[in-house]
Amino acid sequence: MSYLHRQSFFLVLLLALVIYIAPLAAAAEGKCAGEGQFTCPNCGGIQVSDCMDCDGYLFTDYNYGLCYNRKLFNTNADNGNSDNHYPFLWTDIVGTIVWFLTAGIATACGVGGGGIYVPMGILLLRFPPKPASGLSQASIFGASLGGILVNIRKRHPDEHIRDTKGTPSESQPGKIMSYEKGKGPMEIEGDRQKYLDGGDGKRKFYTRPVIDYDMALFLAPMEMAGAVLGVIIQRVFPNWLFLCFAAIVLGFTAYKTFKKFFAAYAKDKAAKEERIELTRRESQKILESQKKLESQKESGDSGEGGDASEAVNDVEENGGTKEETVEEHDDPKELEQRRKFLEDDSRQYPFEKISYLVLLWIGLTVITFLKGGKGVDSVIGITCQDAGFYVLVAAQFLWTMGFAAFFGWKNVKNVNQRVAVNYPFNETDVLWDFKKLQFYSFFTFVAGIVAGLIGIGGGMVLGPLMIVMGVNPRVSTATTATMILLTSSSVAVMFVMSGLVPWQYAVYFFCVCLLGAYIGKTRIDAYVKKTGMGSILVGILATIIALATIGCIIILFLNLAKVNWCVDGFKAFCTVSVEEDACPTRLLSAEEIFPH
Repeated sequence: MSYLHRQSFFLVLLLALVIYIAPLAAAAEGKCAGEGQFTCPNCGGIQVSDCMDCDGYLFTDYNYGLCYNRKLFNTNADNGNSDNHYPFLWTDIVGTIVWFLTAGIATACGVGGGGIYVPMGILLLRFPPKPASGLSQASIFGASLGGILVNIRKRHPDEHIRDTKGTPSESQPGKIMSYEKGKGPMEIEGDRQKYLDGGDGKRKFYTRPVIDYDMALFLAPMEMAGAVLGVIIQRVFPNWLFLCFAAIVLGFTAYKTFKKFFAAYAKDKAAKEERIELTRRESQKILESQKKLESQKESGDSGEGGDASEAVNDVEENGGTKEETVEEHDDPKELEQRRKFLEDDSRQYPFEKISYLVLLWIGLTVITFLKGGKGVDSVIGITCQDAGFYVLVAAQFLWTMGFAAFFGWKNVKNVNQRVAVNYPFNETDVLWDFKKLQFYSFFTFVAGIVAGLIGIGGGMVLGPLMIVMGVNPRVSTATTATMILLTSSSVAVMFVMSGLVPWQYAVYFFCVCLLGAYIGKTRIDAYVKKTGMGSILVGILATIIALATIGCIIILFLNLAKVNWCVDGFKAFCTVSVEEDACPTRLLSAEEIFPH
Protein backbone atom coordinates (compact mmCIF):
# COMPACT_ATOMS: atom_id res chain seq x y z
CA MET A 1 0.00 0.00 0.00
CA SER A 2 2.95 2.33 0.44
CA TYR A 3 3.38 2.36 -3.35
CA LEU A 4 -0.30 3.29 -3.76
CA HIS A 5 0.06 6.10 -1.21
CA ARG A 6 3.15 7.49 -2.95
CA GLN A 7 1.47 7.49 -6.36
CA SER A 8 -1.71 9.03 -4.95
CA PHE A 9 0.36 11.80 -3.35
CA PHE A 10 2.04 12.44 -6.71
CA LEU A 11 -1.35 12.70 -8.45
CA VAL A 12 -2.58 15.16 -5.79
CA LEU A 13 0.51 17.31 -6.44
CA LEU A 14 -0.24 17.32 -10.16
CA LEU A 15 -3.84 18.32 -9.49
CA ALA A 16 -2.65 21.13 -7.21
CA LEU A 17 -0.29 22.30 -9.96
CA VAL A 18 -3.16 22.48 -12.47
CA ILE A 19 -5.36 24.35 -9.96
CA TYR A 20 -2.54 26.81 -9.29
CA ILE A 21 -1.83 27.39 -12.99
CA ALA A 22 -5.50 27.67 -14.02
CA PRO A 23 -5.97 31.29 -12.85
CA LEU A 24 -2.66 32.29 -14.46
CA ALA A 25 -3.70 30.73 -17.76
CA ALA A 26 -7.11 32.35 -17.58
CA ALA A 27 -5.48 35.75 -16.91
CA ALA A 28 -3.36 35.24 -20.01
CA GLU A 29 -6.45 34.85 -22.20
CA GLY A 30 -6.31 37.42 -24.98
CA LYS A 31 -2.65 38.19 -24.40
CA CYS A 32 -1.70 36.00 -27.36
CA ALA A 33 -4.30 37.44 -29.70
CA GLY A 34 -1.73 38.80 -32.12
CA GLU A 35 -1.17 35.51 -33.94
CA GLY A 36 0.74 35.31 -37.18
CA GLN A 37 -1.05 35.12 -40.52
CA PHE A 38 -0.14 32.54 -43.16
CA THR A 39 -1.01 32.37 -46.83
CA CYS A 40 -3.10 29.35 -47.85
CA PRO A 41 -2.35 28.50 -51.53
CA ASN A 42 -5.89 27.32 -52.27
CA CYS A 43 -8.86 29.65 -52.58
CA GLY A 44 -6.64 32.10 -54.46
CA GLY A 45 -4.43 32.81 -51.47
CA ILE A 46 -6.53 33.35 -48.34
CA GLN A 47 -4.98 34.27 -44.98
CA VAL A 48 -5.25 31.87 -42.03
CA SER A 49 -3.91 32.09 -38.47
CA ASP A 50 -3.22 28.34 -38.35
CA CYS A 51 -2.32 26.16 -41.33
CA MET A 52 -4.49 23.41 -39.82
CA ASP A 53 -7.36 25.50 -41.22
CA CYS A 54 -5.90 25.34 -44.76
CA ASP A 55 -7.45 22.24 -46.31
CA GLY A 56 -4.76 20.00 -47.80
CA TYR A 57 -1.94 22.39 -46.82
CA LEU A 58 -1.32 21.62 -43.16
CA PHE A 59 2.41 22.39 -42.99
CA THR A 60 3.79 25.84 -42.13
CA ASP A 61 6.71 27.71 -43.67
CA TYR A 62 7.49 30.39 -41.06
CA ASN A 63 10.08 32.08 -43.29
CA TYR A 64 7.60 32.84 -46.09
CA GLY A 65 4.44 32.79 -43.94
CA LEU A 66 3.01 30.05 -46.16
CA CYS A 67 1.03 26.82 -45.77
CA TYR A 68 2.22 23.95 -47.97
CA ASN A 69 1.54 20.27 -48.66
CA ARG A 70 4.05 17.60 -47.66
CA LYS A 71 5.08 14.85 -50.11
CA LEU A 72 7.03 11.72 -49.23
CA PHE A 73 10.66 11.74 -50.48
CA ASN A 74 10.08 15.01 -52.29
CA THR A 75 13.05 16.50 -54.19
CA ASN A 76 13.73 20.13 -55.06
CA ALA A 77 12.36 20.16 -58.61
CA ASP A 78 11.04 23.63 -59.51
CA ASN A 79 8.36 23.07 -62.14
CA GLY A 80 5.92 25.79 -61.14
CA ASN A 81 4.41 23.77 -58.30
CA SER A 82 4.83 25.50 -54.96
CA ASP A 83 5.04 22.16 -53.15
CA ASN A 84 8.27 21.31 -54.95
CA HIS A 85 10.09 24.08 -53.11
CA TYR A 86 10.10 21.79 -50.05
CA PRO A 87 12.56 18.91 -50.54
CA PHE A 88 12.46 16.34 -47.72
CA LEU A 89 14.30 13.43 -49.34
CA TRP A 90 17.11 13.12 -46.79
CA THR A 91 14.87 14.09 -43.89
CA ASP A 92 12.54 11.21 -44.78
CA ILE A 93 15.46 8.79 -45.23
CA VAL A 94 16.86 9.65 -41.78
CA GLY A 95 13.32 9.44 -40.37
CA THR A 96 12.97 5.95 -41.85
CA ILE A 97 16.09 4.76 -40.00
CA VAL A 98 15.02 6.37 -36.71
CA TRP A 99 11.48 4.98 -36.94
CA PHE A 100 12.74 1.48 -37.84
CA LEU A 101 15.09 1.31 -34.85
CA THR A 102 12.60 2.89 -32.46
CA ALA A 103 9.87 0.42 -33.45
CA GLY A 104 12.03 -2.60 -32.68
CA ILE A 105 13.33 -1.32 -29.35
CA ALA A 106 10.02 0.16 -28.14
CA THR A 107 7.97 -2.92 -29.04
CA ALA A 108 10.43 -5.22 -27.29
CA CYS A 109 9.88 -3.11 -24.15
CA GLY A 110 6.07 -3.18 -24.41
CA VAL A 111 5.54 0.47 -25.37
CA GLY A 112 4.16 1.93 -28.57
CA GLY A 113 6.91 4.52 -28.94
CA GLY A 114 4.57 7.52 -29.17
CA GLY A 115 6.72 9.39 -26.66
CA ILE A 116 9.51 9.22 -29.26
CA TYR A 117 7.51 9.42 -32.51
CA VAL A 118 5.65 12.62 -31.60
CA PRO A 119 8.75 14.67 -30.60
CA MET A 120 10.77 13.29 -33.52
CA GLY A 121 7.90 13.94 -35.91
CA ILE A 122 7.94 17.59 -34.86
CA LEU A 123 11.71 18.06 -34.53
CA LEU A 124 13.07 15.80 -37.28
CA LEU A 125 10.28 15.49 -39.85
CA ARG A 126 8.98 19.02 -39.08
CA PHE A 127 5.35 17.96 -38.81
CA PRO A 128 2.85 20.19 -36.96
CA PRO A 129 1.67 18.75 -33.60
CA LYS A 130 -1.62 17.23 -34.81
CA PRO A 131 -0.22 15.58 -37.97
CA ALA A 132 2.76 14.42 -35.88
CA SER A 133 0.31 12.81 -33.45
CA GLY A 134 -1.52 11.18 -36.36
CA LEU A 135 1.72 9.87 -37.86
CA SER A 136 2.67 8.61 -34.41
CA GLN A 137 -0.59 6.65 -34.11
CA ALA A 138 -0.05 5.07 -37.56
CA SER A 139 3.52 4.17 -36.51
CA ILE A 140 2.35 2.72 -33.19
CA PHE A 141 -0.30 0.71 -35.05
CA GLY A 142 2.35 -0.78 -37.35
CA ALA A 143 4.83 -1.44 -34.54
CA SER A 144 2.25 -3.05 -32.27
CA LEU A 145 1.00 -5.23 -35.14
CA GLY A 146 4.57 -6.35 -35.80
CA GLY A 147 4.94 -7.10 -32.09
CA ILE A 148 1.73 -9.12 -32.07
CA LEU A 149 2.99 -11.25 -34.99
CA VAL A 150 5.95 -12.18 -32.77
CA ASN A 151 4.21 -12.37 -29.38
CA ILE A 152 1.22 -14.43 -30.44
CA ARG A 153 3.54 -17.36 -31.22
CA LYS A 154 5.73 -16.96 -28.13
CA ARG A 155 5.46 -19.09 -25.00
CA HIS A 156 5.69 -18.02 -21.36
CA PRO A 157 9.25 -17.79 -19.92
CA ASP A 158 8.38 -20.68 -17.59
CA GLU A 159 8.20 -23.62 -20.01
CA HIS A 160 8.35 -26.32 -17.32
CA ILE A 161 5.21 -25.80 -15.22
CA ARG A 162 4.38 -28.99 -13.26
CA ASP A 163 1.07 -30.42 -12.12
CA THR A 164 2.35 -30.97 -8.56
CA LYS A 165 1.60 -28.70 -5.60
CA GLY A 166 5.18 -27.59 -5.16
CA THR A 167 6.67 -25.85 -2.12
CA PRO A 168 4.53 -22.91 -0.94
CA SER A 169 6.24 -19.52 -1.06
CA GLU A 170 6.66 -18.00 2.39
CA SER A 171 6.66 -14.41 1.13
CA GLN A 172 3.80 -14.74 -1.39
CA PRO A 173 0.82 -16.80 -0.16
CA GLY A 174 -0.89 -18.87 -2.84
CA LYS A 175 2.26 -19.14 -4.96
CA ILE A 176 5.00 -21.77 -5.05
CA MET A 177 8.78 -21.48 -4.99
CA SER A 178 10.70 -22.08 -8.18
CA TYR A 179 11.85 -25.69 -8.61
CA GLU A 180 15.10 -24.40 -10.11
CA LYS A 181 16.01 -22.19 -7.16
CA GLY A 182 19.47 -22.96 -5.77
CA LYS A 183 20.18 -25.71 -8.31
CA GLY A 184 22.75 -26.01 -11.07
CA PRO A 185 21.94 -27.02 -14.66
CA MET A 186 22.57 -30.74 -14.16
CA GLU A 187 20.56 -30.83 -10.94
CA ILE A 188 17.69 -29.07 -12.71
CA GLU A 189 17.74 -31.59 -15.58
CA GLY A 190 17.89 -34.50 -13.15
CA ASP A 191 15.03 -33.08 -11.10
CA ARG A 192 12.89 -32.64 -14.22
CA GLN A 193 13.53 -36.18 -15.34
CA LYS A 194 12.56 -37.56 -11.91
CA TYR A 195 9.34 -35.56 -12.10
CA LEU A 196 8.46 -37.07 -15.49
CA ASP A 197 9.33 -40.60 -14.32
CA GLY A 198 7.25 -40.32 -11.12
CA GLY A 199 3.56 -40.06 -10.40
CA ASP A 200 0.83 -41.89 -12.29
CA GLY A 201 2.60 -41.95 -15.66
CA LYS A 202 0.60 -38.99 -17.03
CA ARG A 203 3.00 -36.27 -16.02
CA LYS A 204 4.22 -33.68 -18.48
CA PHE A 205 5.36 -30.07 -18.50
CA TYR A 206 2.91 -27.25 -19.16
CA THR A 207 3.39 -23.65 -20.22
CA ARG A 208 1.26 -20.70 -21.39
CA PRO A 209 1.24 -17.96 -24.02
CA VAL A 210 3.52 -15.03 -23.22
CA ILE A 211 0.51 -12.72 -23.60
CA ASP A 212 -1.61 -12.68 -20.44
CA TYR A 213 -5.02 -12.51 -22.11
CA ASP A 214 -6.90 -12.45 -18.78
CA MET A 215 -4.93 -9.39 -17.69
CA ALA A 216 -5.43 -7.72 -21.08
CA LEU A 217 -9.20 -8.29 -20.98
CA PHE A 218 -9.38 -6.45 -17.66
CA LEU A 219 -6.76 -3.73 -18.15
CA ALA A 220 -7.33 -2.83 -21.82
CA PRO A 221 -10.89 -1.52 -21.35
CA MET A 222 -9.85 0.43 -18.23
CA GLU A 223 -7.02 2.06 -20.19
CA MET A 224 -9.43 2.87 -23.02
CA ALA A 225 -11.87 4.46 -20.56
CA GLY A 226 -9.07 6.60 -19.15
CA ALA A 227 -8.01 7.60 -22.67
CA VAL A 228 -11.56 8.81 -23.39
CA LEU A 229 -11.37 11.10 -20.34
CA GLY A 230 -7.84 12.18 -21.27
CA VAL A 231 -8.99 13.30 -24.72
CA ILE A 232 -11.84 15.27 -23.14
CA ILE A 233 -9.38 17.06 -20.83
CA GLN A 234 -7.06 17.69 -23.76
CA ARG A 235 -9.79 19.72 -25.51
CA VAL A 236 -9.48 22.51 -22.93
CA PHE A 237 -5.74 22.33 -22.12
CA PRO A 238 -3.46 24.78 -23.96
CA ASN A 239 -0.52 23.12 -25.69
CA TRP A 240 2.09 24.46 -23.25
CA LEU A 241 0.17 23.11 -20.24
CA PHE A 242 -0.26 19.56 -21.48
CA LEU A 243 3.41 19.50 -22.57
CA CYS A 244 4.34 20.53 -19.01
CA PHE A 245 2.05 17.82 -17.67
CA ALA A 246 3.58 15.27 -20.06
CA ALA A 247 7.13 16.20 -19.05
CA ILE A 248 6.32 15.90 -15.32
CA VAL A 249 4.50 12.56 -15.62
CA LEU A 250 7.04 10.99 -17.98
CA GLY A 251 9.96 12.35 -15.94
CA PHE A 252 8.60 10.83 -12.74
CA THR A 253 7.86 7.56 -14.54
CA ALA A 254 11.41 7.47 -15.95
CA TYR A 255 12.82 7.98 -12.44
CA LYS A 256 10.75 5.12 -10.99
CA THR A 257 11.58 2.83 -13.90
CA PHE A 258 15.32 3.51 -13.62
CA LYS A 259 15.14 2.64 -9.90
CA LYS A 260 13.40 -0.62 -10.78
CA PHE A 261 15.98 -1.29 -13.50
CA PHE A 262 18.94 -0.95 -11.12
CA ALA A 263 17.27 -3.28 -8.62
CA ALA A 264 16.29 -5.81 -11.30
CA TYR A 265 19.74 -5.66 -12.93
CA ALA A 266 21.44 -6.35 -9.60
CA LYS A 267 19.07 -9.29 -9.06
CA ASP A 268 19.70 -10.70 -12.56
CA LYS A 269 23.44 -10.29 -12.15
CA ALA A 270 23.36 -12.08 -8.79
CA ALA A 271 21.25 -14.88 -10.29
CA LYS A 272 23.68 -15.22 -13.21
CA GLU A 273 26.66 -15.41 -10.83
CA GLU A 274 24.79 -17.98 -8.75
CA ARG A 275 24.17 -20.13 -11.84
CA ILE A 276 27.87 -19.92 -12.74
CA GLU A 277 28.86 -20.86 -9.20
CA LEU A 278 26.41 -23.79 -9.10
CA THR A 279 27.72 -25.03 -12.45
CA ARG A 280 31.28 -24.79 -11.14
CA ARG A 281 30.35 -26.75 -8.01
CA GLU A 282 28.64 -29.42 -10.08
CA SER A 283 31.69 -29.79 -12.30
CA GLN A 284 33.91 -30.00 -9.22
CA LYS A 285 31.69 -32.68 -7.63
CA ILE A 286 31.71 -34.74 -10.82
CA LEU A 287 35.49 -34.42 -11.06
CA GLU A 288 35.90 -35.49 -7.42
CA SER A 289 33.54 -38.45 -7.94
CA GLN A 290 35.47 -39.54 -11.04
CA LYS A 291 38.76 -39.37 -9.12
CA LYS A 292 37.21 -41.41 -6.31
CA LEU A 293 35.99 -44.07 -8.75
CA GLU A 294 39.38 -44.19 -10.46
CA SER A 295 41.17 -44.68 -7.13
CA GLN A 296 38.71 -47.45 -6.22
CA LYS A 297 39.35 -49.08 -9.58
CA GLU A 298 43.11 -48.92 -9.06
CA SER A 299 42.64 -50.55 -5.64
CA GLY A 300 40.91 -53.47 -7.32
CA ASP A 301 37.37 -52.30 -6.57
CA SER A 302 35.79 -52.78 -10.00
CA GLY A 303 33.42 -50.07 -11.11
CA GLU A 304 32.85 -51.17 -14.66
CA GLY A 305 30.70 -49.08 -16.91
CA GLY A 306 29.92 -45.42 -16.81
CA ASP A 307 32.15 -43.64 -14.39
CA ALA A 308 30.76 -40.31 -15.53
CA SER A 309 27.14 -41.44 -15.20
CA GLU A 310 27.73 -42.62 -11.65
CA ALA A 311 29.34 -39.27 -10.85
CA VAL A 312 26.35 -37.46 -12.27
CA ASN A 313 24.01 -39.63 -10.19
CA ASP A 314 25.93 -38.59 -7.08
CA VAL A 315 25.23 -34.96 -7.90
CA GLU A 316 21.53 -35.58 -8.63
CA GLU A 317 20.79 -38.01 -5.82
CA ASN A 318 18.82 -35.51 -3.71
CA GLY A 319 16.80 -34.01 -6.56
CA GLY A 320 13.03 -34.20 -6.32
CA THR A 321 12.78 -35.62 -2.78
CA LYS A 322 10.60 -32.81 -1.47
CA GLU A 323 8.38 -32.96 -4.54
CA GLU A 324 7.76 -36.72 -4.16
CA THR A 325 6.82 -36.26 -0.51
CA VAL A 326 4.21 -33.71 -1.52
CA GLU A 327 2.93 -35.99 -4.30
CA GLU A 328 2.17 -38.80 -1.82
CA HIS A 329 -0.57 -36.65 -0.23
CA ASP A 330 -2.02 -35.28 -3.48
CA ASP A 331 -5.77 -35.79 -3.83
CA PRO A 332 -6.52 -37.56 -7.17
CA LYS A 333 -9.60 -35.40 -7.84
CA GLU A 334 -7.63 -32.24 -7.06
CA LEU A 335 -4.85 -33.39 -9.38
CA GLU A 336 -7.30 -34.13 -12.20
CA GLN A 337 -8.94 -30.68 -11.90
CA ARG A 338 -5.53 -29.01 -11.66
CA ARG A 339 -4.46 -30.69 -14.89
CA LYS A 340 -7.64 -29.47 -16.61
CA PHE A 341 -6.84 -25.89 -15.59
CA LEU A 342 -3.23 -26.28 -16.76
CA GLU A 343 -4.37 -27.65 -20.13
CA ASP A 344 -6.83 -24.78 -20.52
CA ASP A 345 -4.20 -22.17 -19.66
CA SER A 346 -1.62 -23.72 -21.99
CA ARG A 347 -3.64 -23.04 -25.16
CA GLN A 348 -1.53 -20.85 -27.42
CA TYR A 349 -4.56 -19.34 -29.17
CA PRO A 350 -7.50 -19.03 -26.72
CA PHE A 351 -9.99 -18.03 -29.43
CA GLU A 352 -12.77 -16.96 -27.09
CA LYS A 353 -10.46 -14.51 -25.27
CA ILE A 354 -9.08 -13.15 -28.54
CA SER A 355 -12.68 -12.78 -29.79
CA TYR A 356 -13.58 -10.75 -26.70
CA LEU A 357 -10.66 -8.38 -27.34
CA VAL A 358 -11.77 -7.98 -30.97
CA LEU A 359 -15.34 -7.32 -29.81
CA LEU A 360 -14.08 -4.67 -27.37
CA TRP A 361 -12.13 -2.98 -30.18
CA ILE A 362 -15.04 -3.06 -32.64
CA GLY A 363 -17.48 -1.62 -30.10
CA LEU A 364 -15.24 1.27 -29.09
CA THR A 365 -14.20 1.99 -32.70
CA VAL A 366 -17.81 2.19 -33.87
CA ILE A 367 -18.75 4.55 -31.03
CA THR A 368 -15.65 6.69 -31.68
CA PHE A 369 -16.44 7.01 -35.40
CA LEU A 370 -20.02 7.94 -34.58
CA LYS A 371 -18.93 10.54 -32.02
CA GLY A 372 -15.82 11.89 -33.72
CA GLY A 373 -12.76 13.14 -31.89
CA LYS A 374 -9.00 13.73 -32.12
CA GLY A 375 -9.79 16.48 -34.66
CA VAL A 376 -11.95 14.14 -36.78
CA ASP A 377 -15.58 14.88 -37.61
CA SER A 378 -18.38 12.49 -36.66
CA VAL A 379 -19.49 10.18 -39.49
CA ILE A 380 -23.13 10.94 -38.65
CA GLY A 381 -22.53 14.69 -38.53
CA ILE A 382 -23.09 15.37 -34.83
CA THR A 383 -21.04 17.95 -32.92
CA CYS A 384 -20.39 18.74 -29.28
CA GLN A 385 -23.45 21.01 -29.41
CA ASP A 386 -25.74 17.99 -29.91
CA ALA A 387 -27.13 15.86 -27.09
CA GLY A 388 -26.17 12.76 -29.07
CA PHE A 389 -22.49 13.64 -28.64
CA TYR A 390 -22.72 13.33 -24.85
CA VAL A 391 -24.81 10.17 -25.11
CA LEU A 392 -22.02 8.59 -27.16
CA VAL A 393 -19.37 9.79 -24.65
CA ALA A 394 -21.37 8.06 -21.91
CA ALA A 395 -21.65 4.99 -24.14
CA GLN A 396 -17.84 4.87 -24.43
CA PHE A 397 -17.50 4.76 -20.63
CA LEU A 398 -20.30 2.21 -20.22
CA TRP A 399 -18.87 -0.07 -22.91
CA THR A 400 -15.28 -0.04 -21.63
CA MET A 401 -15.98 -0.06 -17.89
CA GLY A 402 -18.66 -2.71 -18.30
CA PHE A 403 -16.11 -4.91 -20.06
CA ALA A 404 -13.54 -4.29 -17.33
CA ALA A 405 -16.01 -5.01 -14.51
CA PHE A 406 -17.12 -8.30 -16.08
CA PHE A 407 -13.64 -9.64 -16.76
CA GLY A 408 -12.32 -8.35 -13.43
CA TRP A 409 -14.98 -10.41 -11.67
CA LYS A 410 -14.20 -13.35 -13.93
CA ASN A 411 -10.46 -13.15 -13.14
CA VAL A 412 -11.14 -13.25 -9.39
CA LYS A 413 -13.46 -16.23 -9.86
CA ASN A 414 -10.89 -18.13 -11.95
CA VAL A 415 -8.11 -17.51 -9.41
CA ASN A 416 -10.29 -18.72 -6.51
CA GLN A 417 -11.14 -21.90 -8.41
CA ARG A 418 -7.46 -22.59 -9.04
CA VAL A 419 -6.36 -21.79 -5.49
CA ALA A 420 -8.93 -24.35 -4.25
CA VAL A 421 -7.05 -27.14 -6.08
CA ASN A 422 -3.52 -25.90 -5.26
CA TYR A 423 -2.80 -24.59 -8.75
CA PRO A 424 0.98 -24.00 -9.15
CA PHE A 425 1.06 -20.20 -9.49
CA ASN A 426 4.63 -19.00 -9.94
CA GLU A 427 6.13 -15.98 -8.20
CA THR A 428 5.45 -13.54 -11.08
CA ASP A 429 1.75 -14.43 -11.51
CA VAL A 430 -0.97 -12.01 -10.42
CA LEU A 431 -3.45 -13.59 -8.00
CA TRP A 432 -6.52 -11.47 -8.63
CA ASP A 433 -8.68 -10.40 -5.72
CA PHE A 434 -10.93 -7.37 -5.30
CA LYS A 435 -8.14 -5.40 -3.63
CA LYS A 436 -5.85 -5.92 -6.64
CA LEU A 437 -8.72 -5.11 -9.00
CA GLN A 438 -9.13 -1.72 -7.32
CA PHE A 439 -5.40 -1.04 -7.41
CA TYR A 440 -4.83 -2.05 -11.03
CA SER A 441 -8.05 -0.48 -12.32
CA PHE A 442 -7.23 2.88 -10.67
CA PHE A 443 -3.70 3.16 -12.04
CA THR A 444 -4.63 1.72 -15.44
CA PHE A 445 -7.38 4.32 -15.69
CA VAL A 446 -4.85 7.03 -14.77
CA ALA A 447 -2.43 5.61 -17.38
CA GLY A 448 -5.23 5.90 -19.94
CA ILE A 449 -5.88 9.52 -18.96
CA VAL A 450 -2.20 10.34 -19.41
CA ALA A 451 -2.16 8.48 -22.76
CA GLY A 452 -5.20 10.39 -24.03
CA LEU A 453 -3.90 13.69 -22.72
CA ILE A 454 -0.34 13.40 -24.02
CA GLY A 455 -1.07 11.40 -27.18
CA ILE A 456 0.95 8.25 -26.42
CA GLY A 457 -0.08 4.59 -26.34
CA GLY A 458 -0.12 4.27 -22.55
CA GLY A 459 2.61 1.64 -22.33
CA MET A 460 5.06 4.18 -20.88
CA VAL A 461 2.87 4.44 -17.78
CA LEU A 462 1.28 1.00 -17.63
CA GLY A 463 4.47 -0.98 -18.41
CA PRO A 464 6.43 0.35 -15.42
CA LEU A 465 3.40 -0.19 -13.17
CA MET A 466 3.24 -3.88 -14.13
CA ILE A 467 6.99 -4.28 -13.62
CA VAL A 468 6.83 -2.63 -10.18
CA MET A 469 4.02 -5.05 -9.27
CA GLY A 470 6.31 -8.01 -10.02
CA VAL A 471 4.96 -9.21 -13.38
CA ASN A 472 7.59 -10.97 -15.49
CA PRO A 473 9.12 -8.34 -17.84
CA ARG A 474 8.57 -10.48 -20.95
CA VAL A 475 4.93 -11.07 -20.02
CA SER A 476 4.31 -7.40 -19.20
CA THR A 477 5.85 -6.18 -22.46
CA ALA A 478 3.86 -8.66 -24.57
CA THR A 479 0.60 -7.87 -22.76
CA THR A 480 0.95 -4.09 -22.93
CA ALA A 481 1.90 -4.31 -26.63
CA THR A 482 -1.37 -6.17 -27.25
CA MET A 483 -3.35 -3.48 -25.44
CA ILE A 484 -1.59 -0.72 -27.39
CA LEU A 485 -2.68 -2.33 -30.67
CA LEU A 486 -6.31 -1.99 -29.60
CA THR A 487 -6.03 1.71 -28.73
CA SER A 488 -3.82 2.88 -31.62
CA SER A 489 -5.42 1.18 -34.62
CA SER A 490 -8.81 2.92 -34.63
CA VAL A 491 -7.29 6.33 -33.89
CA ALA A 492 -4.74 5.90 -36.71
CA VAL A 493 -7.52 5.12 -39.22
CA MET A 494 -9.46 8.19 -38.07
CA PHE A 495 -6.45 10.47 -38.55
CA VAL A 496 -5.80 9.20 -42.09
CA MET A 497 -9.47 9.36 -43.13
CA SER A 498 -9.74 12.93 -41.84
CA GLY A 499 -6.77 14.13 -43.89
CA LEU A 500 -4.92 15.28 -40.76
CA VAL A 501 -1.88 13.22 -41.78
CA PRO A 502 -0.72 12.62 -45.39
CA TRP A 503 -1.76 9.09 -46.30
CA GLN A 504 1.57 8.41 -48.05
CA TYR A 505 3.46 9.06 -44.82
CA ALA A 506 0.95 7.11 -42.72
CA VAL A 507 1.12 3.99 -44.90
CA TYR A 508 4.89 4.18 -45.40
CA PHE A 509 5.81 4.61 -41.73
CA PHE A 510 3.19 1.99 -40.75
CA CYS A 511 5.10 -0.52 -42.91
CA VAL A 512 8.52 0.67 -41.67
CA CYS A 513 7.46 0.25 -38.03
CA LEU A 514 5.81 -3.13 -38.66
CA LEU A 515 9.03 -4.46 -40.18
CA GLY A 516 11.22 -2.79 -37.56
CA ALA A 517 9.14 -4.15 -34.68
CA TYR A 518 9.10 -7.67 -36.09
CA ILE A 519 12.87 -7.82 -36.67
CA GLY A 520 13.89 -5.83 -33.60
CA LYS A 521 11.66 -7.67 -31.13
CA THR A 522 12.74 -11.07 -32.47
CA ARG A 523 16.42 -10.21 -31.97
CA ILE A 524 16.02 -8.56 -28.56
CA ASP A 525 13.79 -11.36 -27.22
CA ALA A 526 16.34 -13.96 -28.36
CA TYR A 527 19.12 -12.08 -26.55
CA VAL A 528 17.09 -11.77 -23.33
CA LYS A 529 16.18 -15.47 -23.44
CA LYS A 530 19.82 -16.45 -24.03
CA THR A 531 21.26 -14.29 -21.25
CA GLY A 532 18.34 -14.44 -18.80
CA MET A 533 18.79 -10.70 -18.24
CA GLY A 534 15.15 -9.55 -18.36
CA SER A 535 16.22 -6.34 -16.62
CA ILE A 536 17.62 -5.16 -19.97
CA LEU A 537 14.04 -4.58 -21.14
CA VAL A 538 13.39 -2.46 -18.04
CA GLY A 539 16.52 -0.41 -18.68
CA ILE A 540 15.65 0.24 -22.33
CA LEU A 541 12.11 1.17 -21.31
CA ALA A 542 13.42 3.69 -18.76
CA THR A 543 15.73 5.19 -21.40
CA ILE A 544 12.88 5.57 -23.92
CA ILE A 545 10.72 7.32 -21.31
CA ALA A 546 13.61 9.63 -20.38
CA LEU A 547 14.16 10.53 -24.06
CA ALA A 548 10.43 11.22 -24.43
CA THR A 549 10.63 13.55 -21.42
CA ILE A 550 13.51 15.46 -22.99
CA GLY A 551 11.57 15.64 -26.28
CA CYS A 552 8.54 17.14 -24.53
CA ILE A 553 10.69 19.81 -22.85
CA ILE A 554 12.43 20.72 -26.13
CA ILE A 555 9.12 21.02 -27.99
CA LEU A 556 7.66 23.09 -25.14
CA PHE A 557 10.47 25.67 -25.32
CA LEU A 558 10.53 25.73 -29.13
CA ASN A 559 6.78 26.32 -29.31
CA LEU A 560 6.92 29.09 -26.69
CA ALA A 561 9.84 30.73 -28.51
CA LYS A 562 7.83 30.80 -31.78
CA VAL A 563 5.06 32.84 -30.08
CA ASN A 564 7.46 35.12 -28.19
CA TRP A 565 6.97 33.22 -24.92
CA CYS A 566 3.28 34.00 -24.88
CA VAL A 567 1.28 31.70 -22.57
CA ASP A 568 -2.30 31.30 -23.78
CA GLY A 569 -5.24 30.33 -21.58
CA PHE A 570 -7.61 27.38 -21.47
CA LYS A 571 -9.59 26.59 -24.61
CA ALA A 572 -13.37 26.38 -24.91
CA PHE A 573 -14.60 22.80 -24.54
CA CYS A 574 -17.04 23.03 -27.42
CA THR A 575 -16.17 25.00 -30.55
CA VAL A 576 -17.86 24.34 -33.88
CA SER A 577 -16.46 25.90 -37.02
CA VAL A 578 -18.95 27.47 -39.40
CA GLU A 579 -18.59 26.43 -43.01
CA GLU A 580 -17.57 29.34 -45.23
CA ASP A 581 -18.99 29.93 -48.68
CA ALA A 582 -17.31 28.00 -51.44
CA CYS A 583 -14.09 29.69 -52.47
CA PRO A 584 -12.46 29.81 -55.90
CA THR A 585 -10.60 26.63 -56.72
CA ARG A 586 -7.58 28.46 -58.17
CA LEU A 587 -4.26 27.70 -56.47
CA LEU A 588 -1.44 30.17 -56.15
CA SER A 589 1.42 29.39 -58.51
CA ALA A 590 5.03 29.09 -57.45
CA GLU A 591 5.80 32.46 -59.09
CA GLU A 592 3.10 34.17 -57.04
CA ILE A 593 4.33 32.58 -53.79
CA PHE A 594 8.06 32.95 -54.46
CA PRO A 595 8.35 36.06 -56.68
CA HIS A 596 12.11 36.11 -56.22
